[in-house]
Amino acid sequence: MLLFDTMTHEKQAFRPYADPVTLYVCGVTPYDTTHLGHARTYLVFDVLQRYWRHLGYGVRYVQNVTDVDDPLIARAHELGMDYQELARKYVDIFVTDLQDLNVLLPDIFPRATEEIPGMIDTIRLLIERDMAYARGGSVYFRAARFPGYGRMGRLDRPGMIDAHAETGENPQDANKEDPLDFRLWQATQPGEPVWESPWGPGRPGWHIECSTMASRYLGSRLDVHGGGADLVFPHHCSEIAQSESATGDAPFAQCWVHGGVVWMDGEKMSKSKGNMAFARDLISKYGPGTLRYYLLGFPYRDKLDYFEHDMAAAARRWEMIAAASRGPADEGDTEVSARVREAVLSALDDDLDTPRAVAALDELAAAVHAGHNPSDRAALRSLLDLIGFKLE
Repeated sequence: MLLFDTMTHEKQAFRPYADPVTLYVCGVTPYDTTHLGHARTYLVFDVLQRYWRHLGYGVRYVQNVTDVDDPLIARAHELGMDYQELARKYVDIFVTDLQDLNVLLPDIFPRATEEIPGMIDTIRLLIERDMAYARGGSVYFRAARFPGYGRMGRLDRPGMIDAHAETGENPQDANKEDPLDFRLWQATQPGEPVWESPWGPGRPGWHIECSTMASRYLGSRLDVHGGGADLVFPHHCSEIAQSESATGDAPFAQCWVHGGVVWMDGEKMSKSKGNMAFARDLISKYGPGTLRYYLLGFPYRDKLDYFEHDMAAAARRWEMIAAASRGPADEGDTEVSARVREAVLSALDDDLDTPRAVAALDELAAAVHAGHNPSDRAALRSLLDLIGFKLE
């Protein structure tokens, strides 16, 4: 199987360190309902782990919940709610949406707030190794001391500084030795949750959360680390720097897999612009099978530009496939189903080429409608099951 590695920008043969395969995917910051970008990201990794299991691998899958971070705290203040209550509400909605889409839930689903002692241990180790420093009640990572910091992001220094600023870092922070340094621990601020630490009261930085949780549950070297493309820099580049500095093992992940961002009506989907499409609404209107079919119809690494009329077209095509799957079925391939099965597996082998896979399913469904062959119908059902479609 080939997977595209964001670090090298090349497809590479997937060869896990051991069995089970280790997979870490950055989870949600639960301050709003599951949007189309969330659904797309976790659907990609659902198909990936289903295919690994088809190939005979076990899978150990960890997905975190960032239940303490700037956007969540700000949203809780805006609504006049406790941030933990808000997080619980939206985690429950998120899980329900994934289950409705027939997405396999992670084996381990750690909350950042439950892992803070481990984060403090990691930060202490980074300070001991002179890769971090404490100042003004906060702790900062020395980005310049990590060789090739930010390499995966392919940004120049001004671009990296700007990207940090967009995610809440202050390049002008007087406590920083270098504008590129980032917070591992941030000193307490009015109205924010607080934990005690050797450097004073405060809370962990965003990046150290995932480094600590990934290492705790999957070890110092992961087979695949994934998330949305918007996380490449600074989040994932900072994870690499922290994790490899703390453990001494490299690479932190042998393959980085990123799903493309979602746009809507020609603009990047964002809450501030009000151009959001939510999984719950689309499932209610079109059904989970249609949404899964629609999302798998695009190359996972490409930008997806969502238009409502495309979903309606996907609904018609999905119903044709679903209708073909109903009725008597017999085991054994025909010439058509054997060809389609080979096409689907070949597509998944080639960096999860789901558009080619679902196109082959269209062909098999058309053959079922034309010939009503029970063996073709059985093959269609098994291939739909392989890539996670739940049939009535």
